[in-house]
Amino acid sequence: MSPRTITRDDIMPMDAYARVRTERRRAVTAMKKERRLAVGPDATLYFENYDTMWHQIHEMLHIEKGGDEQIEDELRAYNPLIPQGRELVATLMFEIDDPVRRNKVLGNLGGVEGTVTLDVDGETVRAVPEGDVERTTEDGKTSSVHFLHFPFTDDQMARFRRSGARIVAAIGHDGYGHMAVMPDTVRAALADDFD
Repeated sequence: MSPRTITRDDIMPMDAYARVRTERRRAVTAMKKERRLAVGPDATLYFENYDTMWHQIHEMLHIEKGGDEQIEDELRAYNPLIPQGRELVATLMFEIDDPVRRNKVLGNLGGVEGTVTLDVDGETVRAVPEGDVERTTEDGKTSSVHFLHFPFTDDQMARFRRSGARIVAAIGHDGYGHMAVMPDTVRAALADDFD
């Protein structure tokens, strides 16, 4: 079980972080390979944990150079994305390079964050969007980034932990109906997010 909260005490001084940054980035990149799942041609679920958020906070502090004053803002922004033992947390990203196509696709996906599910050996776990900001504009255009919590029951966690369990991620929006079977290596990595 990994820690559930990042505190000021967990933040490295930026000069020390700069010395280990390349090594840390390499390690996090390798770890993230087993924490991602493409769903259809344009969407990817990036499953977060303490380590991915620790890295993100340090990267923001390193790049933006906001000093001590910036730390609390980063902790407030990223701590809610650390799974709390009975959930998985994912960043859903629509990754479309062409700006014209991206605007067209996102313009038809209002409310997409409410249509994301994980099927865990026949049990549906519905995503609960992070309520920090409204991600759909009045004209129906959605954001390219969504933060999702997947709350699990004890039975669903037990099913998810079973080697070979069939896990299917789905986006059920009329404008983007896609599903993907989660590889067992990804399932095994994410099972460590539970208590």
